[in-house]
Amino acid sequence: MEARIVVSAVCIFAPDGRLLTVRKRGTDRFMHPGGKPEPGESAAHAASRELEEEVGIVVGPEALEPLGAWIARAANEAGRDIEATVFAAPGTYDPAAVHAAAEIAELRWIDPAAQPDVDLAPLLTDHILPLLARRP
Repeated sequence: MEARIVVSAVCIFAPDGRLLTVRKRGTDRFMHPGGKPEPGESAAHAASRELEEEVGIVVGPEALEPLGAWIARAANEAGRDIEATVFAAPGTYDPAAVHAAAEIAELRWIDPAAQPDVDLAPLLTDHILPLLARRP
């Protein structure tokens, strides 16, 4: 069995409660902004860096709220699992001010309380959306 893919991801919310999802070029699943840490980089630092690179949102690692860590099926690498540390960014963000950059092909804001779309990553459908449904 191949080693898990270690990633950091960030939940970004719009003022109306929608959650930002991104689709990377060459893939068909939507997921959180985020990615793999560089050597020696903490999960929070990786999340902060990836957030700025992928969607232009600047949030220091110390400002990210840890939501948890999960193991889920990798969305875009068949037969692999990810080990994801997930954070929430503070406050809310205007969808018009968030832009796709780096390897991001498309942004989509979703209602976390709605029926999950079939093209969402397993981390979202299996772990994050149920977690968000339980939050006040």
